[in-house]
Amino acid sequence: MNVRRRLISGTAVAAATTLGLGVLSACSSDSDAADSKASGKLDVVASFYPMQYLAEQIGGDHVSVTNLTEPGQEPHDLEISAKQTAQLQEADAALYLKDLQPAVDDAVAQSEVKTKIDAATLSTLEDHGSTGHAHEGEEEPAEEEEESGLDPHIWLDPVKYAEVAEGVGKAFEKADPDNAADYKKNTEELTKKLGTLNTEFEDGLKSAKSKVFFTNHSAFSYLAERYGLTQEAISGLDPESEPSPARVKELQEEAKADGVTTVFYETLVSDKTAKTLAKDAGLKTDVLDPLEGITDKSKGDDYIEVMQSNLAALKKALGAA
Repeated sequence: MNVRRRLISGTAVAAATTLGLGVLSACSSDSDAADSKASGKLDVVASFYPMQYLAEQIGGDHVSVTNLTEPGQEPHDLEISAKQTAQLQEADAALYLKDLQPAVDDAVAQSEVKTKIDAATLSTLEDHGSTGHAHEGEEEPAEEEEESGLDPHIWLDPVKYAEVAEGVGKAFEKADPDNAADYKKNTEELTKKLGTLNTEFEDGLKSAKSKVFFTNHSAFSYLAERYGLTQEAISGLDPESEPSPARVKELQEEAKADGVTTVFYETLVSDKTAKTLAKDAGLKTDVLDPLEGITDKSKGDDYIEVMQSNLAALKKALGAA
């Protein structure tokens, strides 16, 4: 994913590692890693919420999970602290999604964690570079900058997320063979839930009057592709990038052409651009949650509940409710 972000250099990560290990040695009694070692649990460090959810659902009582991204923090902006670097060094497993959080990628690569699970290798990533589509007789819309590269948002497609879950389950079985039977059972239960969620989306959206929806940034391409919809993103893969005037004009014309009623925004980044576009085009606004974290603003307590809220919002906006 070609997104301009502040990256931590290898030297900085190495320095943080040294400092972090010193902190850990001095404060081991307060360490989550030490607690999990004492309890005999598999110590898993997850990069952000979708990885945390998988680890907790699959690991159950056999794992202790630490999330590197705090609730309410935009995961793309994460910078690794010395304490977090130390947690990675002491962990039994790291579960992350490569190219979503460059600082995490660097820290995991330089750590000595025994089991490194890259979710990006457990499903097929696609290049969703273009943010727009043309109508008959029109030219293809101009692409925004920074739009090439593989799209990491696979967790928003229940089918791809289930593929990742299966891979995580196998990795846990290998890392902790004594509890392999439970990991296998938990994985099967989770993939069954995700299969049911997929069916709910298929049934809920098949009668949609419109197939086009507007989002704040291009997070829902896999979901749109799965259910025969078209996502039109105000920005690209970077949730904080500003659209060009030409892109805003395209979207206003698109709304008229395709009967778009709603501009969706999300809770972890500014909704200013989405609401401005909606006001100028005479559209409604609503939340479509990219599920990068659970906060008190989330419309649900976990992945399944928030995805069901997303489905309800899409059905309403697309005339399928």
